[in-house]
Amino acid sequence: MNFTAPESLIFWTSIIFIVFFILLGKFAWKPILSAVKGREDSINSALAAAETARLEMQNLTAENERILQEARLERDAMLKEAREMREKMIADSKADAQVEGARMIEQAKVAIAAEKNAAMAELKSHVSTLSLDIAEKLLKSELSNKEAQTKLVENMLGDVKLN
Repeated sequence: MNFTAPESLIFWTSIIFIVFFILLGKFAWKPILSAVKGREDSINSALAAAETARLEMQNLTAENERILQEARLERDAMLKEAREMREKMIADSKADAQVEGARMIEQAKVAIAAEKNAAMAELKSHVSTLSLDIAEKLLKSELSNKEAQTKLVENMLGDVKLN
């Protein structure tokens, strides 16, 4: 085997390449492939975790939407109840005011009737006093002379019938 310089260079380069390739295959490829495999596994687990997080986020969003809808319904129910209570209070207040107004009107009517009766009694008292005063003055003037007295007594005796 007598090689010339370029042939020997190719031979030794090929041998070194083959030895280098065998050493690389034995010592380097396995760690590199395991590192790549580890990286691929971590990427896959990260993708799975991201998918899980996305699904969990969807569930949370759906849950939040449901809770928000329930809160809206509860708020609407509370507002409706508050409106009904307000309307009931207004109606009750109106009814109470009408009852109170009717009671006050009735009291006013009773008070007016009492005042009217008192005024009528006072008026009757004044009329009777005036009538007595007038009758007294009339009788005094009629009975001031003797002849008028005698005539009045005879008329009265004539009006009285004996049994």
